[in-house]
Amino acid sequence: MAGTLAPMWAAIRKNGLGYGLEVLVNGVLPVVIYLLTDKQLGDVGALIASSAPPIAWSIYQFVRSRRVDAFSLLIITGIVLSMLALFGGGGAKFLQLRENLVTGVIGVIFLGSVLLRRPLIYYLARAGIMRNTPHEAESFDAMRESAVFKHTMLVMTLVWGFGLVARTAIACVLVFEVPIPTYLALNPVLGYSSTGLLIGFTVLYARRRRRIGNALRAAAAAEAARAQSLENAPPQ
Repeated sequence: MAGTLAPMWAAIRKNGLGYGLEVLVNGVLPVVIYLLTDKQLGDVGALIASSAPPIAWSIYQFVRSRRVDAFSLLIITGIVLSMLALFGGGGAKFLQLRENLVTGVIGVIFLGSVLLRRPLIYYLARAGIMRNTPHEAESFDAMRESAVFKHTMLVMTLVWGFGLVARTAIACVLVFEVPIPTYLALNPVLGYSSTGLLIGFTVLYARRRRRIGNALRAAAAAEAARAQSLENAPPQ
């Protein structure tokens, strides 16, 4: 447990300001903007106004990355879907539902990548390695044909896909069960907590599968060494 928490704590200390800014932009500002503009713009107009900071944040993340890879393409997809949701017409509830479907569509993209035998987690993981530790990309690519590695990418992609779809379903229930300001306050909590659970699963599962892969490689190497020694042994 200590080995798991230490890297997380180091990441929080290193990126704490960025995390705080993200919570402010995606969690606090939408509620404040909605409450300040509801009377003047009405529910729909206030919801559109409250969506401006998260969309602007996504655009900033895309521009800052300065590259086109799986991460940036996913961000672009979210931006485009969010814009379509905002300006599709309809009442406040319908607008909230459309905004939630952005996450659901991304979840379906994860699941669809499994059907196409191109698990999206593989491309996201590789994009992360190329951004942060490019010297490890070659060893990562070398595992691509491993049965253990393929199974790991498959399971992770399925978990993320179903997880995002489940999060969308819960958010859609909230749309009808709570007032709009309460929804705007709860939805980021739902988003961050579900994402945290998915990331936690990914880290722990990847470590477990890495141990299994290392054990299988060690067993194969030992078996190969034993076979080589028997082949080189003098006849009795």
